[in-house]
Amino acid sequence: MKIEPNLCRVEDALSILVGKWKPIILLYLLRYGTLRFSELKRNVTGITQKMLTKQLRELEEEDIVKRVVYPQVPPKVEYSITEYGRSLQPILEAMHEWGTKHLLHKQQKEAGYSKTGTEKSGDLKG
Repeated sequence: MKIEPNLCRVEDALSILVGKWKPIILLYLLRYGTLRFSELKRNVTGITQKMLTKQLRELEEEDIVKRVVYPQVPPKVEYSITEYGRSLQPILEAMHEWGTKHLLHKQQKEAGYSKTGTEKSGDLKG
């Protein structure tokens, strides 16, 4: 690996993406394009209005999401991914792939142990 650990920026990247909701919000915007607040609220199952607002504001501050307010009654607010935000797509896809593989790995590992907690295929000796 070529990354110098003391100069690593993974923590900086994760601070933008960390949390239960931000990746889901981003995936909806990447897949469906511009969405109204109510559409995001309806589709991101379990998120509160307050939390959705907070997450969108944080993503907007990082120039990941663009917010457009239309001056009408009732107010219309739309969110879309910025061109800069689109650069996260391969990262989110890679994280999804890894998460899927990790879940499978955990399931296989659990299936490889007997009820006593020892490996079925034999113990490793070090």
